[in-house]
Amino acid sequence: MTDPLAIKRHCKVAVVLPAFNAAKTLKQTVQEIPREWVDCIILVDDASQDQTATLARQLGLYVVEHARNRGYGGNQKTCYQEALAQGAEIVVMVHPDYQYDPRQIPQLITPILLGECDAVLGSRMLGGKFLQGGMPVWKFYGNVLLTALANLVLKVFFSEYHSGFRAYSRRYLETVNFLANSEDFVFDMEILIQGIIHELRICEIPISTRYPPEASQIGVLKSLKYAGSILVVLTRFWIHRRGWHRFKSFAPMSSNPVDPLT
Repeated sequence: MTDPLAIKRHCKVAVVLPAFNAAKTLKQTVQEIPREWVDCIILVDDASQDQTATLARQLGLYVVEHARNRGYGGNQKTCYQEALAQGAEIVVMVHPDYQYDPRQIPQLITPILLGECDAVLGSRMLGGKFLQGGMPVWKFYGNVLLTALANLVLKVFFSEYHSGFRAYSRRYLETVNFLANSEDFVFDMEILIQGIIHELRICEIPISTRYPPEASQIGVLKSLKYAGSILVVLTRFWIHRRGWHRFKSFAPMSSNPVDPLT
């Protein structure tokens, strides 16, 4: 049987942490990252108002600081550019708010190491204990509704699209034009749609979830705005697929995005 850890020794794995005011949960998150599976940890601080960047350096992380807040999507753009610039062949994105369990990184990246897919989503829905982990009921049903709609429009099946724990191969990130995506939360959906358009292989694994009081939470109003953004991007996909208009974000990456944005 193929040993994924043996394969990993010949494959550079970077963990990226898109951070904003994450000082309260950062240490817990970092301590649970299995270092034998990870070669470097990159934290991009999105102009936090707390000591996130200072603490990250104390923890030995590679830190990039934004001079101004660029938003969740803008933070991820820098994360992936920096990881590619450092030679990463697999990039794992983990929210540093301690909602996701980094100890599941081996399971997350194994399908990529074995050549089974180009990206892996950690699914709270497949994990089966989303409500036990503390997910608000309204968020659960909103997630289910948006996921069902996305599956209908995209003509694929995923149990969820909104996880903050996922892994991409270098091939995936060099194929999709993620720099053309939103700088807001809808970035996560856009980068998946790009992979679907370019027929990249995406799979899911079940993960556990937790919602400690100190973890970041998106309120109802921001969630409604996010839902509206999902509807917009799905509409754009529908128009693009019918050839009525070609959107730049759905075109392949024209050049290798290795220069970090700060």
